[in-house]
Amino acid sequence: MHTVVRGAGALGLSALLLASSAGCQGGAAPVAEPAPAAPVTAAPAAVQQLDWHACGAPDAAQGGGTPPAGDWQCATLKAPLDYAKPGGGTIDLALIRSRAKDEQHRIGSLVFNFGGPGGSGVTTLPALAETYASLNTRYDLVSFDPRGVGASAGVKCLDDKAMDAANALDNTPESPAAVKALDESTAQFNAACEHNSGAVLPFVDTESAARDMDLMRQALGDQQLHYFGISYGTQLGGVYAHLFPQQVGRAVLDSVVDPTKDPAQSSLGQAKGFQLALEDFMKACSTGVPDCPTGSGGADGTARVTQLLQSLQQKPLPAEGGRRLTESLAVTGIAGALYSQETWPALAAGLTEAMQKGTGTLLLQLADGLLGRDPNGHYNNLNAANRAISCVDAKQRYSDQDVEQQLPQFKGASPVFGAFTAWGLTGCTGWPVAGRTDHPEVAAAGAAPILVVGTTGDPATPVEGARTMAQQLGAGVGVTVTLQGEGHGGYNTGNPCLKTAVDAYLLDGKVPADGTVCGGQG
Repeated sequence: MHTVVRGAGALGLSALLLASSAGCQGGAAPVAEPAPAAPVTAAPAAVQQLDWHACGAPDAAQGGGTPPAGDWQCATLKAPLDYAKPGGGTIDLALIRSRAKDEQHRIGSLVFNFGGPGGSGVTTLPALAETYASLNTRYDLVSFDPRGVGASAGVKCLDDKAMDAANALDNTPESPAAVKALDESTAQFNAACEHNSGAVLPFVDTESAARDMDLMRQALGDQQLHYFGISYGTQLGGVYAHLFPQQVGRAVLDSVVDPTKDPAQSSLGQAKGFQLALEDFMKACSTGVPDCPTGSGGADGTARVTQLLQSLQQKPLPAEGGRRLTESLAVTGIAGALYSQETWPALAAGLTEAMQKGTGTLLLQLADGLLGRDPNGHYNNLNAANRAISCVDAKQRYSDQDVEQQLPQFKGASPVFGAFTAWGLTGCTGWPVAGRTDHPEVAAAGAAPILVVGTTGDPATPVEGARTMAQQLGAGVGVTVTLQGEGHGGYNTGNPCLKTAVDAYLLDGKVPADGTVCGGQG
C-alpha cells in the first residue's frame, strides 16, 4: 500500500511480487518553500558525466544476492541533498541500465520507478526485464534507487530481529494494552530511523526525487524524460510532470495512486480494493480448486478467513524454522498474494495449509516476499524507506482516537483488511520530520500526452485513481486506458490489447483514444 501500513510496510510495491547516515536530528524539520523548477537542476547536471560499469552484487539494503546476469551497467549520479541549497552537500543515487538493442533506431532512455515507495529499481529492473523486452529494442531501459532507498543513502531503522518482532505484533489491537503495545512499537521504529538516518530523513520526499529524475534526464543526455511509473511511481511521475511539464516526453503511469486523496481516504480505498480482490479470488477458487479453503466464496468465504485470523490472534500457528504465523503476518501474506492472479494458487495452498493442517509456512512465505525478508531472515530497507518517504510527503498525523472513530467504516469496507489498514494510519505519528503536503500536486498544463492506466480489479490502487489522475494532469494531458482484469500492474499482465497500445505509444508515438478499454482476454 502506498500509505504506511504497520507490519505490511509497503503493500504497493508491485515489483516485489512480480519478481549513509551522520548523527541524529531531533524534532521536526522546517518545510522549505518549493524551489524554482528547472534552474535548480541545470548547473549540476551540465557538468556531470556518468561512469557506466559492470554491476556488482546488490548490497544488503537492496536485498543482497548476485550481480544481474546479462549486459547490465551501473553508475552513480550525484544530486543535491537539499534542493533549497543546491550548493551544499550531495547524495549518491544508484542507477542501472540495459542499452537499446537496436542502436540505429534508438529513441533515448526509458526511466522506470516500480513503486513502494521504497522499491529498489536497481534490483527490480533486471528481474523484470523480460516483461519490457519489446521496449528495450529502441530504449535504454534505466532504473534507479530513489533517495532513501537501497544503495541511494538507504534509510536504516530496526535490525532484523527487531523487524521480525514488529511485523509479528498484533496490528489490529482490541484492548488498551494492545493499543499501547502497538504505539510503543511505532515509537521504537521511528526513533531507530531518526537515530540511524536522521540526517537524510528531511530530504527523501517525492518532490526531491522528481528533481533527481530531471538531473538524471540531463546526465543521460535526453532532451525529454521518457518514463514508466508503476504504483507509487505514478505519484512520482505526476509530481515530475507538475514541476517540469515541458520536459515530459512519452510517459506511462500504470496502477495509479489517486493524487487527491489523503492517507485515510487512500487506506479506506485500499481496504475496499483488497476485499474486492479477495472476493474475486474466492469466486475463482470455488470453481477451480478442489476442496477450496474458502468454500463457495462470498460471505461464507470471508467468514472462513476472518475466523482463521481471529484464531491466529489468540494462538499463532507454527511454521518452518521455529517461526510463528500471527494474525498480522497472515493478513500480510493474503494481501501479497492478491497482487497478481499468478499467486492465487499459492494463496489457496496457504489457506488450506493453515485451515486444515494447522501450520503457517506458506502464508508466512507470502508475507516475507512482501516485507522484503529473505530466507535467511535478512530484510532489505523497504519498510524503512516506505515509512520515511510516506511520512515526509504527507502532513497528516493520525491519533489512536482518529483510528477508533473510523474503525467501523473500515471494518464495513473489509472484515479482513479494514482494521489492519486503519491502524496503519498511525505509523507516521511521532515521526521526527514534518510532512510537506496535504496531497501531491500533479497539474501539468502544457505537458505532452501521458498514458494513465488503471485495472478494474486492482487491490492496491483502485481504478478510480487513474481517472482522477488524468483529470488532475489536465485536459489534453491525461489519456486513460482501462484494463478489465485482476492484479496490481496492467502492462505486466501481458494483456495483448494493453501491451499493443502502450508499445505503440512508447515506440511510435501513437496516442490511443482517451477512454480506451481493454478486455480481460485482450
